[in-house]
Amino acid sequence: MNRTVLRQMPDGSVRYAQPYHVSMEGQKTVVLCRDDEDYDAMVKIISVCARRKNVIVIIYAVVSNHSHVAILAICQEDADAFSEEIKRMYSMWFSRKYGRTGIMRTVDVKALLLDSDWYTRNALAYVPRNALDNGCNVDEYPWSGYKAMFSGLPPTGCPVASMSKEMKREVMHTGDKLSDVRWLVDDNGRLIPKSICDFEYLEQAFEHDQAYFLKTIGGQNLAEMRRKLVEAPRHMLTDNEFLKIAEETSQRWFSSPIDQISIDRKIRLIPYLFRTVKTTVPQLSRSFGLTREEVSLILGRPRP
Repeated sequence: MNRTVLRQMPDGSVRYAQPYHVSMEGQKTVVLCRDDEDYDAMVKIISVCARRKNVIVIIYAVVSNHSHVAILAICQEDADAFSEEIKRMYSMWFSRKYGRTGIMRTVDVKALLLDSDWYTRNALAYVPRNALDNGCNVDEYPWSGYKAMFSGLPPTGCPVASMSKEMKREVMHTGDKLSDVRWLVDDNGRLIPKSICDFEYLEQAFEHDQAYFLKTIGGQNLAEMRRKLVEAPRHMLTDNEFLKIAEETSQRWFSSPIDQISIDRKIRLIPYLFRTVKTTVPQLSRSFGLTREEVSLILGRPRP
């Protein structure tokens, strides 16, 4: 597959972009999407935030207290900005509708670079499979981008760009101009997935073979994917758990275990792990066989 691709970004520039997985984990005791209006708003917020922060949505899924989006972004900073903008915009939506403030303070968002073909394909398949969390079949769930994939026919609907300013605000919940978007809505005012998703990226990732996509969705180890994409970036791991992830990443990047890679390669790997896994300078020091001062210098942080 072509993991890094040349794309025209929302700002009009043509740049090379890489895939990232973005997850928003809500509180276990709070339902963030309580009705169809909330689900619809979240999908539209994802689309608006992607345009604002110059990233491209590949596929998404929104469930009752969390969401997942695979995107193409030029850099980690853009992916992070997109993540935080979703949280900010949905916080405003929730506060206006339910009169509750601060509900999103404990909601965590993370953007992880998908740094291998295996990781990318499995993340793209994991996203729509989250429909199972809401007790729905993947192919019938209305709040994901699954139906944009391998559909063959071009999307049809009402263009958002042609709506009046007032209609855009009513339908899309934003004052952004949106005069340059290709988004379409159906008769119920819901965004048509194929008009907002880069379905071509996903299809080439699975060699333009829908059976390959479906097989990957059905054959996933959900516990493993949740650990890699959701839990590891948020929960402090034991040294053994962290070392396992670090070794897997070193093998993917360099085809070598950590204790056999050069210091230059460690300098490349340590910041990535620090950003994508919840770890500390002492844990990195123990795992990479470096002093705490050396790790702090690599991370550009004050010495411990």
